[in-house]
Amino acid sequence: MTTPSEHTGPRAVVVTGGGTGIGRATAHAFAARGAGVLVVGRTERSLAETAAGHDTIRTLAGDLTEPDVPRLVVETALREFGALDVLVNNAAVAAYQSMGAIDPAQAEQQIRTNLLAPILLTQCALDPLERSGGTVVNLSTAGALGMRSWPGCGPYGATKAGLDFLTRTWSVELAPRGIRVVGVAPGVVDTGTGVRSGMSEEEYAGFLARMGSSTPAGRVGDPAEIAWWITELTRPEARYATGLVLPVDGALSLT
Repeated sequence: MTTPSEHTGPRAVVVTGGGTGIGRATAHAFAARGAGVLVVGRTERSLAETAAGHDTIRTLAGDLTEPDVPRLVVETALREFGALDVLVNNAAVAAYQSMGAIDPAQAEQQIRTNLLAPILLTQCALDPLERSGGTVVNLSTAGALGMRSWPGCGPYGATKAGLDFLTRTWSVELAPRGIRVVGVAPGVVDTGTGVRSGMSEEEYAGFLARMGSSTPAGRVGDPAEIAWWITELTRPEARYATGLVLPVDGALSLT
């Protein structure tokens, strides 16, 4: 088994989908701990907004579903920081369609972005993660945990359930290389993703209100709350935790 290097905290972090929502909050949380953070996304403007005011955040615009981008991400992190300690697979797209009305192109995009891209990016990152005794964090969703169903969101939920399976499998496959793999499964979080997925502002506000009232905690989540758990799970003190998928959802998945 590889012996991890002695870090007091993560030196170099990659966060995909870092231009908005949970990805942005995660980048800020790691930067606040002194880490160098490479945020990856498809929109330069939103990435620049994430990096604004943070000297240790770098940006890389690119589509992770393109063949050469996973390699470019790893090369950029190594060039900027000299190491890779944490990889946060957060980038995702969603479409709300029921069986019988699923658009093939949108279904393929979800599979490529939410499932295939994390596979290929993580594979590219294995050698530097092994050198650092690093951690992979996969962001899934509490809506796809266990035996739950999700009418109207089949392809998206399936990709996230698949990512949870990869978290468990990789944790066993990569343990001999000294790499941990953990998952965080957020509940409903106010990230603006509903609007980006096609809802109007009014529809999204109504959705958040309905979900907040049906969540035992009495509200929806904030991106910073998810980011806190991501950073905590990558601390040296958490090094015995691997293979787990942690729901952070105000107990919604228990109802």
